[in-house]
Amino acid sequence: MPQLPVAPDVFHVYDTTLRDGAQQEGLRLTVHDKLRIARALDDLGVTFIEGGWPGANPNDTAFFRAAADGELSLRNAELVAFGATRRVGGKASSDPLTRALLDAETSTITLVAKSHDQHVYRALKTTLEENLAMITDTVRFLTGEGRRVFLDAEHFFDGYRANPGYALEVVKTAADAGAVAVVLCDTNGGMLPSWMGEVVDAAGQVGIDLGIHCHNDTGCAVANTIAAVDAGAMHVQGTVNGHGERTGNADLLTIIANLQLKYGWELVPPESLAKLTSVSHQVAAITHVQPNARAPYVGHSAFAHKAGLHASAIKVDANLYQHADPQLVGNDMRMLVSDMAGRANIQLKGDELGYDLSDRDLAASITETIKEREANGYSYEAADASFELLVKEALGQLEDFFEVVHWRVLTGDEAKDDGDSEAVVKVRIGDHTTALVGEGNGPLNALDSALRSALRLAHPAVDTYDLVDYRVRILDQGHGTDAIVRVLIDMTDGIRTWTCVGVGSNVIEASWEALHDCYRWGLAAGAGRDDS
Repeated sequence: MPQLPVAPDVFHVYDTTLRDGAQQEGLRLTVHDKLRIARALDDLGVTFIEGGWPGANPNDTAFFRAAADGELSLRNAELVAFGATRRVGGKASSDPLTRALLDAETSTITLVAKSHDQHVYRALKTTLEENLAMITDTVRFLTGEGRRVFLDAEHFFDGYRANPGYALEVVKTAADAGAVAVVLCDTNGGMLPSWMGEVVDAAGQVGIDLGIHCHNDTGCAVANTIAAVDAGAMHVQGTVNGHGERTGNADLLTIIANLQLKYGWELVPPESLAKLTSVSHQVAAITHVQPNARAPYVGHSAFAHKAGLHASAIKVDANLYQHADPQLVGNDMRMLVSDMAGRANIQLKGDELGYDLSDRDLAASITETIKEREANGYSYEAADASFELLVKEALGQLEDFFEVVHWRVLTGDEAKDDGDSEAVVKVRIGDHTTALVGEGNGPLNALDSALRSALRLAHPAVDTYDLVDYRVRILDQGHGTDAIVRVLIDMTDGIRTWTCVGVGSNVIEASWEALHDCYRWGLAAGAGRDDS
């Protein structure tokens, strides 16, 4: 195994979710959103949080104003304003966008500058000499005003390939003007890890601290970042969950975990590293971008095991099929229950949910039941609540909170104030049987209303239950509208969320099965119950 690099005396973890990440298609952050994300990043312990481009973006200007007015109190991180070098032919001291950087009242400013000669000619429409003068003038002006300056060398790697002398001159110019670090940007994301070392090493000969900023267009943003660190970069830029333009930026959470758990560098305290998964989910909730279940370290599936062979090995030692302890990053190992499951999967899944399935015959019986039901279309890997109901039933621990005697639903094209569907659900609770009618928009809504009404008096906790997701999948596509369907329903009491599955040739029947089991699990688990 190659010798791992020693951590530099100073290392920057620089987040640009609020600026570069916000350029992702379909993503728009309000000032309130940005403040919430910044607090989560600060809690994680990053070194710098790039807040946006004041002066160029009204929303970003408002964010920095809110931060300066005391709405953002940072304990660990430092807020950074982002901007560009002054305009062609002007002076930094009178450039309005440069002045806006000072008005943001941050002690550190990051400037973007061209380092690819063709971008100077075609985008700036000026000379190579003027581009260098713009860098010198802007950096000197801002440092003269007491600001620390990082310089993002845009398109550096393409620029180095096209004209290495000029790309390196940009780095030297920034260093001579007083920048404390130059960040080498793979702006179009076209680099590969094996190409990074030579270029970063060449830039390092200038004698200034280097950073790295990678995009993910080749799928190598994190790997390229690590390769640049290996070559001497002491400043890494990225975004939470890899948000960003096109295919996104390097995922900062993956970078932190790799450097901390693989290299042994303590970038954040261990208790902060354990917040990695939580921060990923917090940002996903704020951005309304569904988190990637397969994201390294923090994804819902990052430590999920499905194959029976894996489960057998994990029973002996969890590390046999896991490269890291999931709890170190705030995640959990999960056993997936499916037609691939063996007895070991079922036993480990039982342990995960708090059930003793050490009895081999019992575990084997549950395994056969699962496989038989999976063959009929059920899927338990995404429906832990349905699996738990099966386990409780096998153990004789499933309490009969209610029994559905009969249900019926009617729907049509007549839209009334209470919806277009009407359901009747007849329920027996103890010795008492009641039939109640529910109306709603669609048959499932009507059934939910009727069942909830029937249960409410005996089990008032059901009023806290809400259906938050409903997914239907056709299983045998060749049968058209006569196909078997699988329905997954997510329900919450505002604290916990659970998922149940239903299967049938009738989509309403399958939906009813999943809905019915969601109520059964909720009552069995005490969801929504006030025991205070």
